[in-house]
Amino acid sequence: MTEVWNLGIDKEKVWLQEIKSPEAAKGLRPGKRPRPGTSFEELLQEQLKGPLTFSAHSRRRIESRNIKLQENDLQKIAAAVEKAASKGARSSLLLYRDLALLVSVNKRTIITAMETRETEKIFTNIDSAVIIE
Repeated sequence: MTEVWNLGIDKEKVWLQEIKSPEAAKGLRPGKRPRPGTSFEELLQEQLKGPLTFSAHSRRRIESRNIKLQENDLQKIAAAVEKAASKGARSSLLLYRDLALLVSVNKRTIITAMETRETEKIFTNIDSAVIIE
């Protein structure tokens, strides 16, 4: 029988759990299948890269507006996304400094980014807003 393992990562710990039966795998989110020959260390580092993804659109907007986000900014934004997720949010507006970020909370993806001075001040299709201090 093939061995199946689940790699779990949260803010406080990393764990590896052997899956011994199909029933034990119920409720686990399937991840991407690793490349053959990928080491555990490589898988772990890939998982630890960051909790947020930026869509191609948001990356273009950030670059074209010369918006600089440092590591501590990304940590604050990621923490706000996690807090929104804990409240059941699916699509959020995050206000941080002079930025407005539209986020798919379930996918942990920044959909678009803009400076607040350039917005129309109307956002639709969101179910929550988070002000990050």
